[in-house]
Order: sequence, then C-alpha cells, then structure tokens
Amino acid sequence: MRLSELGGKEIVDVKRAERLGVLGQTDLEINEQTGQINALIIPSLKWFGLRKQGSEVRVPWQHIKKIGTDMIIIDIPDEYTNDNE
Repeated sequence: MRLSELGGKEIVDVKRAERLGVLGQTDLEINEQTGQINALIIPSLKWFGLRKQGSEVRVPWQHIKKIGTDMIIIDIPDEYTNDNE
C-alpha cells in the first residue's frame, strides 16, 4: 500500500465501535535506523484518546489493527481514553 492510498479512509475505534473521522493528508513517522513505521501523523480536527502534537495527532503503529479498502481499524488502550470520557 502506498501512503497516498491512506487518504480518504475512515478511522474506526474497534472498542468503541465509533467512527473517529476520515484521513486527509497523512504523514508517517519512520525509524531512521530500522526503516519501520512508528506512527501515522494525522492533521487533527477533534480526536479523543490520542496524543495531540500541535495541530496533528500521532497514532502509534501498534494501535492500528487493520487497514482495509475503506477504513482503518484502531484499538486504543483504555489508559489513553479514560481521561477524556
């Protein structure tokens, strides 16, 4: 999959069965040493349970469970969401 193919996919939180939004322009955080993807960096509007950095949201790669043709399924640990509920 190419980075450009991520745009337009819906983000769905599997625990809450909740649509969090649609990806727009997305960047990747890549480990320079290993070449592994560490996180998706998404321009933020309003995101619950994810760490904001300025006007973007960092979704750690380990929270992404499945990237399908129309959506990206994420599983956010409870410790990230309890403070915002």
